[in-house]
Amino acid sequence: MDRNARIFVAGHRGLVGSAVLRRLTEEGYGDLVLRSRAELDLTDQAAVRAFFDREKIEYVFLAAAKVGGILANDRFGGDFIRDNLQIQTNVIDAAWRAGVKKLLFLGSSCLYPKFAEQPLREDALLTGPLEPSNKPYAIAKIAGITMCQAYRQQYGFNAICAMPSNLYGPGDNFDPEGSHAIPGLIRRLHDAKREGAPSVTLWGTGTPRREFLYVDDMADACLHLMDHYDGEDIVNVGPGEDVTIADLAGMIREVVGYPGTLTQDLSKPDGHPRKVMEVSRLFATGWRPKVGLEEGLRRTYAWFQEHVAPGIDGAAESSTAKAAE
Repeated sequence: MDRNARIFVAGHRGLVGSAVLRRLTEEGYGDLVLRSRAELDLTDQAAVRAFFDREKIEYVFLAAAKVGGILANDRFGGDFIRDNLQIQTNVIDAAWRAGVKKLLFLGSSCLYPKFAEQPLREDALLTGPLEPSNKPYAIAKIAGITMCQAYRQQYGFNAICAMPSNLYGPGDNFDPEGSHAIPGLIRRLHDAKREGAPSVTLWGTGTPRREFLYVDDMADACLHLMDHYDGEDIVNVGPGEDVTIADLAGMIREVVGYPGTLTQDLSKPDGHPRKVMEVSRLFATGWRPKVGLEEGLRRTYAWFQEHVAPGIDGAAESSTAKAAE
C-alpha cells in the first residue's frame, strides 16, 4: 500500500480495528477514512454504497463485526447472524462495485469445526460440525469468507481472508460477565487483589491448552498480508504456540501482583483439551509475531490500569464509603 493510499478501517473502535488504526498511523499512512456507527450504519446497504461511491476508497480492513462471549452468542444468535451477514455483505459488495484495490476480511479461529484435528489447518474449514454455542456467528463469518472467494473467482476482486487466534490487548472487554480468558482473568485477579481475597477459584483442571496473540501483532500481520499476500486461501494468524490455562493464570497472577492462591474447581468443565493454529502459510510470507505472551500481558494490564481500573476501583470505593455511612 502506498503511504498516500485512501484506506477505510471498518470497525476502528473495536479491539482489532483500533490496533490496525494504531499500526497504520505509526507507519505513516495519512489518508485514513474512519466512521463511527452513528456516522455510518454498515447494516444499511444504501448508506454503505453511497459511502464507497463518495469516498473513493482504495483499501479496506474489514474488522467491523458483532461479537460477544458464549452467553451473548447463546442469547442473541439471531442478532449475530443477521448483523454480521448484513455488515460483511454490504461492505464487500460495495467495495467491489466502487473499484477498491484490495480488501482484508477478518474471520476467527472459532469458525473451525468443533472437533477439528490440532493444530488447526486452514483446509479444516467446513469439514465438520461447529461449536453450537457460537454457530450463528460462525456461519455468518464463513459466509463472508465464501463471498470474498466467490467475488475473487467471478469478478477478480482482490479480497483476502485472515483467521486470527485468540486475541487480547489494549481495548479489550474486561466486563466480568462477557470477557474472554485473558481480560477475564486480569479483571478477576485485579479485583481479588483490591478486595484482599485470599484465593481465586478457576474452572476445571487448568490443563487445557490455548493460543493467544497480542492484538498489535495481529494488526502488524494485517498490514503485512495487505502487502505480501494475494491468494484465495484463508490464512491463519497466530504465534503457533500454546499455553495451559493454569500457566496462563499464573503468569497473570504475577503481572497483576496478586498475593493470594489460585485453586481449581474440578466440578467445572475444561472444554477442549487443546486449541492451537497451524501457521506455516503465514510464516512462509516472512511474518513472525514480535510480542511474547508475558510482555503482552504486562502491556495489557498497564492499559487496563490506566483506562479501566480507575472506573471500577473508584466505584468500589464509593460503594464502600456509602455502606459505612
